[in-house]
Amino acid sequence: MPSSQNIAEQQPAVEKEPRNQSRAEQRERVLTILSKGQSLVGLVLVAALFSVMSDVFLTEYNLLNILRQSAVTTILAAGMTFVIISGGIDLSVGSVVAVTGVIAAALAKDGMPVVVVVAAALLVGLVFGIVNGLAVAVAKIPAFIATLGTLTIGSSIALALTQGLPITGLPRELTFLGQGSLGPIPVAVLIALLVVGISAVLLKRTTIGRYAYAIGGNEKAAYLSGVATTRWKIGMYALLGLFGGLAGVVLTARQNSGQPTAAAGIELMVIAAVVIGGTSLSGGRGSIWGSVAGAVLITVINNGLNLLNVSPYFQGLCVGALILLAVGLDWRNRKDNE
Repeated sequence: MPSSQNIAEQQPAVEKEPRNQSRAEQRERVLTILSKGQSLVGLVLVAALFSVMSDVFLTEYNLLNILRQSAVTTILAAGMTFVIISGGIDLSVGSVVAVTGVIAAALAKDGMPVVVVVAAALLVGLVFGIVNGLAVAVAKIPAFIATLGTLTIGSSIALALTQGLPITGLPRELTFLGQGSLGPIPVAVLIALLVVGISAVLLKRTTIGRYAYAIGGNEKAAYLSGVATTRWKIGMYALLGLFGGLAGVVLTARQNSGQPTAAAGIELMVIAAVVIGGTSLSGGRGSIWGSVAGAVLITVINNGLNLLNVSPYFQGLCVGALILLAVGLDWRNRKDNE
């Protein structure tokens, strides 16, 4: 039999293992929290940095300007979150914004009521979304290729409708949606907040949200469980198209003109915002509020670099680095869950 002295010597070794395991679990928990709230953590850190480096950053005018500038990206990011969570992607949102923007400008200039202008833009955006959904879910064209095709089509339509020239001289009733304010808060920000609130409820409290997670997590399993995956995937793209039409109106109203190339490249910023916000590119994970924080974070970075007189040619480096970091965290989470 072992002596009592040997037992006493062995006891500390038995206690050390749970302690080490507990520390590892705590470290893993912290990393998980950071990865889930990466956009919010980044937003706080970047805002704190720019507030120290620039006296103008925290002024009321600049903060409202940041919110106004991020409104269009936020609206699109809310819709893109549904598409990416369900395992898809949409590169056509920039052209949808352009087409709906110039249509809204043309109708408004012809004297159409604002309600009709907004309804027409939403309808056109919805049609683009449904076309994307049919191409991806029914024709089984890879989402990247299908939406790249509609991106080209939409851009061509916008240029053809305007002959490459901006539509100016818009009525005050329309520009109020992008330039006006209700009290201290810009109308564009209120519209974006309304879209975000509706999207958050849809994603967390309704069928479309539950099915988005199910389809993105395992589409085959969702189908075998009775989910009409084709119909719901079309619905995800249709919702994004609808938001694209609204974003087109807001952007046109903010710029006081219908520019056929105004939203060129915005699809990359929107996808970046969603990925930075913690939504997995492989589908099945993400949140609306994370995407919103990602959209605001990108706007804050661009705004802060402008205040510091950094050349716009180098501003993309920061956003690119954020995307690489976000994708790296996403890859790490997926490896840990395998």
